[in-house]
Amino acid sequence: MKRLIPALLLAVAACGAQPAPTAGTTSLTWAVETQPITLNPQLWSQNKARLLVFNQFDALPSRAADGSFQPWLATAWKVSDDGLTYTLDLRQGVTFHDGATFDAASVKANLDQFRVPGYNAAVSAIQLKAFGKAEVVSPYQLKITLNERDGLFLDFLASPYAGQVSPRSLKSAKDLKFGGVDLVGTGPFVLDRYVQGQEIHYRRNPAYRWPPAGAAHQGPAHLSEITYRFLPEAAVRVGALTSGQVQVIEGVPATEVNLIKKDPGLTLRTSLNSGTAYSYYFNTSHAPFDDQRVREAFRAAVDVDAVLKSVYQGTATRAWSIVGEKSPFYDPTLKGAYGGDPAAGRTKANALLDEAGWKERDSEGFRVKDGKRLTVREIASAPFVRDRRDILAQAVQAQVKQNAGIDFQVRIVDQGSAQKALDEDQFELFGNSRGDSDAGAALNLILPAKGAINRTHFDDPQVDKWLIAASATSDQAERKELYAKVQRAAVVSNAVVFPLYVPADQIAARKSVRGLGFDPASGTPASAYDVRIGT
Repeated sequence: MKRLIPALLLAVAACGAQPAPTAGTTSLTWAVETQPITLNPQLWSQNKARLLVFNQFDALPSRAADGSFQPWLATAWKVSDDGLTYTLDLRQGVTFHDGATFDAASVKANLDQFRVPGYNAAVSAIQLKAFGKAEVVSPYQLKITLNERDGLFLDFLASPYAGQVSPRSLKSAKDLKFGGVDLVGTGPFVLDRYVQGQEIHYRRNPAYRWPPAGAAHQGPAHLSEITYRFLPEAAVRVGALTSGQVQVIEGVPATEVNLIKKDPGLTLRTSLNSGTAYSYYFNTSHAPFDDQRVREAFRAAVDVDAVLKSVYQGTATRAWSIVGEKSPFYDPTLKGAYGGDPAAGRTKANALLDEAGWKERDSEGFRVKDGKRLTVREIASAPFVRDRRDILAQAVQAQVKQNAGIDFQVRIVDQGSAQKALDEDQFELFGNSRGDSDAGAALNLILPAKGAINRTHFDDPQVDKWLIAASATSDQAERKELYAKVQRAAVVSNAVVFPLYVPADQIAARKSVRGLGFDPASGTPASAYDVRIGT
């Protein structure tokens, strides 16, 4: 068997760490852009909610910025030579917030929870597709058997999906789908209040002694309590910070960046997210995007650089691939492989649409064929609208109308209405980015013919084979080569994806707030464990 991580969590995390904080009372108020759909880590779906998840829950390994896996609740692990057996050594002395003991039996219960029908079908189909069984070897050792090799399995164990939940609360939670105060973990903070539409409140877990490797200190969190206020309007968030109503905000809009930078009492930090770029995905199941010429025309009609400059005032990073450039699997050869010349793009867009039969125009200037307008609908779910994506859509809408006569219609609705439109195939375009620390997980959800969120209805057996091969190996160079082929097929050869920008997170804070940072794996704001006020 190959021993990947021999170090104990205490030995690694304590290196250079600060001593445990005193038991003083320090509170912090942090304004966030997006209200969570769920507080159950195993049903996590919003990248913006990641910072909340790891306040309350811990994963098994953690993931470093270089992509390596390090100890957390699992102090060491071994992988068999055939890649089918993972043996985890677990941290002793860990307790859940409800007093239950964390051990091998609790990890097994968490893994087995994903076998419950309807619990999280997407994760079961992708991240846990190879999962065979979990067996308790001893109180603090667990053996996991896979049915096939899976290069994504360790990434799953380090993700919010593997946030460890007390088995007792998995059974007793009043609303398991949402989570909330009665779904408990082992994390540095205890969730004790949630007010829908207003705020979420955590208090310090005084028993916490098991941070991930790389944490800046040991022992309980510095803060005694933290309140996250839900302020979806960017101007309101910035106003709350500058007026002193809150000490930290995330989601700083481009229009307010200079204001933050000029204020001597404030600091601003930013980080690109991992995973996939924010892209438009073309629905190929029906007209007009069943015709590749129309897909290419829509993309060619948009001057992406001009749109991003207008909406984000130079703060956005243009995307060229479905994979974000922070990912080690990003294919840089895609930069400039399409688009780039706005005038040539307009000419190309119109020529392609003429060739595809959309030659006539109606009284409003939109293209028509067989009496039907060239209409493209996007139905966006409000909880997932971030980064001024509504304004971005308006800018794209104006360009495709002016440059190519395309009627781009955008509706932002509640999650239920958005899901209904997706289920009934009542859309032509789907906007999405994913914050998976391993972009391979996102690609396996989005692109295979049977992918859980394949909104394009794209079906290419060769792409499916490349994705399967990449998941079956732990050789990162081999995976990068395979994913490069996948990216080129999706973006260039078939034009089912229109990459726009690489998502980033921003944190603005009073200068008195220390220890703020970003999750090294995801690029999203880290939990509040290392945050403190003052020196």
